[in-house]
Amino acid sequence: MPLSMLLEMSAEAWPDRGALGTRDGRLTYGQLRAAATSGAHALLETGARSVAYLGLNGPDFAVALWSAALAGLPFCPLSYRMSGEQLRPLLARLDAPVVLTTAAYEPLIDGAQVRRLSLDALTAAGAHQAEDDPLPAVADDATAVLLFTSGTTATPKAVVLTHENLVSYVIETVEFGLAAPDDAILVTMPPYHVAGVNAALTNPFAGRRIVYLPNFDPASWLATARAEAVTHAMVVPTMLARIVDELGGKAAGLPALRVLSYGGARMPCAVLERALAAFPDAGFVNAYGLTETSSTIAVLSPEDHRAALGSADPAVRARLSSVGRLVPGVTAEVRDAAGAVLAPGAVGDIWLRGRQISGTYLGQGSALDGAGWFPTRDRGHLDADGYLYISGRADDTIIRGGENIAPAEIEEVLTAHEAIADAVVVGRRDDEWGERIVAVIVRRPDAALQAEDVRGFVRARLRGSRVPDDVVFVPELPYTPTGKLIRRELGAVLAAVESRAAG
Repeated sequence: MPLSMLLEMSAEAWPDRGALGTRDGRLTYGQLRAAATSGAHALLETGARSVAYLGLNGPDFAVALWSAALAGLPFCPLSYRMSGEQLRPLLARLDAPVVLTTAAYEPLIDGAQVRRLSLDALTAAGAHQAEDDPLPAVADDATAVLLFTSGTTATPKAVVLTHENLVSYVIETVEFGLAAPDDAILVTMPPYHVAGVNAALTNPFAGRRIVYLPNFDPASWLATARAEAVTHAMVVPTMLARIVDELGGKAAGLPALRVLSYGGARMPCAVLERALAAFPDAGFVNAYGLTETSSTIAVLSPEDHRAALGSADPAVRARLSSVGRLVPGVTAEVRDAAGAVLAPGAVGDIWLRGRQISGTYLGQGSALDGAGWFPTRDRGHLDADGYLYISGRADDTIIRGGENIAPAEIEEVLTAHEAIADAVVVGRRDDEWGERIVAVIVRRPDAALQAEDVRGFVRARLRGSRVPDDVVFVPELPYTPTGKLIRRELGAVLAAVESRAAG
């Protein structure tokens, strides 16, 4: 089934229900279908073989995504935060693209030999009506979306997601028509993130109106959630931490908010517990997934959060650190370095299989093995009850004295310290131990934390081999706009600190 069928189902079921925008300026599902149909014809008229989107998240983005889906053209949202020098090589990897953008971002593609179409021209009502000219049939295995990975450790790769991948994800994880007529979700994820793409796909299938916040700040997030009586929201951990800080220990006061989803990066337990206190009426959902898996493959439900928070059993309470159980249609294995499947509780490499999982990269082919399993490059374990725990990226593992150490284990302890605002743990080459454990710490304002305080705090909670050899204090850590730590930039951060110390 192509993606177009999902929009058709929603438009037929609720033609007059609000789909996109605010309560006072919304686009209905019937209008969304008409705009996407018109947009599809406009895209086909350009003669392009793919579509690039360069702009903010918002109703225009959703219309552009659905227009490309109906036209059967691969859709590639690009980061408006990149420079022209970064964007042009990515555009060169696309097949005869047309770039959808606005005047604000058009200068970024100056010099690129590509077709261009303004978003105003694409979304103008009635600009390209051609109902008598049928749109092309789209195969299930046709490319629907191309997403460049964040490139936190290497050059970005373009992940290929087919119509089958995305439709499988939507149908397996969302109940059609589940939303009440007044339900609304607040979306802050950028359009070039897989969660931003799937917000535009899953919410119409549920029948839920999408409210976009193009530029996140915690005060605006809270104000918009109140003004729009938002019932659902999705954030990354850094956003949630800033929202909780903005509240300053007070309750959020959002009685309409029923579900608050988070994911995309590690969630410190200390932040989560503060958020649970600030949003006592909301059900929390931890969603774990990757770009290559069409987004979420595991969910820690609101019931799981409540049970873990209220339990005296350490094993149950530990589930707050898990990403939950696998969604329908996805299976997982944890394997050792030789490929053998490990028993529950044993840490190894996480492999996934399912129809929503692509594992294919533009120009590079598929990363799936012969049986259709995808190597996530994440390490972790499954417990006896099927809860999945992520230890970190395989490339991040520190090997000290022959022992494999997951940075996430130490980071979880560090971020529980009341004087630590943020922390990351990395390994640095060492002649004696192979690697030294380095804790890179961001202090909270006015905190008088010293290196030995950090080491003692960890020593009291973890065995000696996990105590940092070195502690470095920095003003901030480098993150992508979607909350992922940019590990490739940590070397420069540490070098700058050492240079200042030497000077």
